[in-house]
Amino acid sequence: MTEKSVEVTASKTNKTTLSTLRIGKRYRAERVAADYDAIVIGSGIGGLCSAALLSQMGKKVIVLEQHYTAGGFTHAYERNGYEWDVGVHYIGDMGRKSAGRGLFDFISAGELKWAEMDPAYDRIILGDEKFDFVAGKQNFKDSLKQQFPQDGDAIDQYVDLVIATTKYMGYISQVKAMPSAMAKVMGLSSKNKLPDYALDTSYNVLKGLTDNEKLIAVLCGQWGDHGCPPKESVFLMHALIAGHYFNGGFYPVGGASRIAETIIPQIQVSGGDVFTYADVAEILVKDNRAIGVKMADGHSLYAPSIISNAGVVNTFSKLLPTEVSKKLGYQKKATDLSRSMSHAGMYLGLKGTAEELQLPKTNLWIYLDEHHDANVEAFRKDSNAPLPLVYVSFPSAKDPDFQCRYPGRSTIEIVIGPCDYEQYRQWADKTWGKRGDEYEALKHDLSDRMLAALYKQMPHLEGKIDYSEVSTPLSTSHFCRYEHGQAYGLAHTKDRFKQDWLKPKTSLSGLYLTGQDVVSCGVVGALMAGMLTAMSVVGLRGAGQLMKKIKSGEVIGG
Repeated sequence: MTEKSVEVTASKTNKTTLSTLRIGKRYRAERVAADYDAIVIGSGIGGLCSAALLSQMGKKVIVLEQHYTAGGFTHAYERNGYEWDVGVHYIGDMGRKSAGRGLFDFISAGELKWAEMDPAYDRIILGDEKFDFVAGKQNFKDSLKQQFPQDGDAIDQYVDLVIATTKYMGYISQVKAMPSAMAKVMGLSSKNKLPDYALDTSYNVLKGLTDNEKLIAVLCGQWGDHGCPPKESVFLMHALIAGHYFNGGFYPVGGASRIAETIIPQIQVSGGDVFTYADVAEILVKDNRAIGVKMADGHSLYAPSIISNAGVVNTFSKLLPTEVSKKLGYQKKATDLSRSMSHAGMYLGLKGTAEELQLPKTNLWIYLDEHHDANVEAFRKDSNAPLPLVYVSFPSAKDPDFQCRYPGRSTIEIVIGPCDYEQYRQWADKTWGKRGDEYEALKHDLSDRMLAALYKQMPHLEGKIDYSEVSTPLSTSHFCRYEHGQAYGLAHTKDRFKQDWLKPKTSLSGLYLTGQDVVSCGVVGALMAGMLTAMSVVGLRGAGQLMKKIKSGEVIGG
């Protein structure tokens, strides 16, 4: 095998070709240098962003990824001549000079390109009724007013409230990157105080705007993007998601794997690199300071800064020595917080182009009716109850480069949730592909139910599936090391947003956090966490220099 930053390998198994997109270099102890400025555990977008930004500040950074490919939830995989993303279903605000677009442009040296989805980026389906979310704030409002003509004022107020609420996230993010003393002073200003409604439930806030339950259900139709149904989620998180897409949805040209592919070269320009199959067993601590990591093979690496992109529960319950974590109080803090929902998925391959198969660039959010929370609760009590959420995405239609890589083929992805991890726990220690007939029967039932939801909306696809594969929460648990298969790390509840310790700099000198547990879930949420972490590592003066670099867009090696 040729070692390089981007690899595509193939093997033959049971007369079926299995190809896997592999991004990054395979770890070997002898391939690793001894003089890194920072070690990043995990190659999710938060870790990659932190590493790329530190590299642009002249730091030599190594990123260690236990999976066979880099990217975390932004990675893609290939099977039987088809390719799917596992988490990058769409990203908002990539069509203008937004903070997220500017940061992506900088850490990819402008190599990461974006394709716009259909004007109707999301279609909310309640039973037999369909409601489109259309790009552009005015278009969004006009489209909904056509179907809710009596609620025009409420729709206007809703959009204004979403925009106003998202502005508070800028303050919250700034505080996370500041030293504690400065953060306290900044918090004294009344303009920076988060209003009470922001941490009220999405349902309660919307109920204050309208009594129309159907409209409330439609406006909450993206709750799967953060994992909490309307009566459990906080409005702040709802607003971040809704506002993020007001200007439309976008998809990376060349597929989700292009994200890691284009960022890794910027990590390498200062001598750093990204290694896969690099399993970190422990964070090393000496004299009350994080000094390095011990690998699963027994090899140890050392650096002044250790950045964990492994999630706060994994960091403080598994990687940090127990006595240190308990002494600092982190172990209890992390485990006391609830975790986000787990999910199951289905990956479909079809022969024919997206145009031939009439596949849209619009995501489908399929619900039984307007009673989101009641349907979720029924499913939690009985997994045989109707699926409360079925999300359908069409990556091959969104990616204009897909036909260049896979001519005459198309893909569909289906996600359902929330799933009960306990239903799958008995097979957690079994080898993938060898979990027995009972497990396979469970997956077959999920397959039938997901396909039924798809065919109800797109009956012309029935009989055209060439390849299908079902994943359960065990996949997320195995590949992303989330013990309960949770998709979004910590749950985005009111309690989570009250934790002032959820910030990049920990109370253990030399140890930093990044990723979706720091700010919020989602690719851009984790991306912003990556920037905040890099700023925390380089300090106030260095943070100012870094921000100037990002704004100028001038990169080393660009």
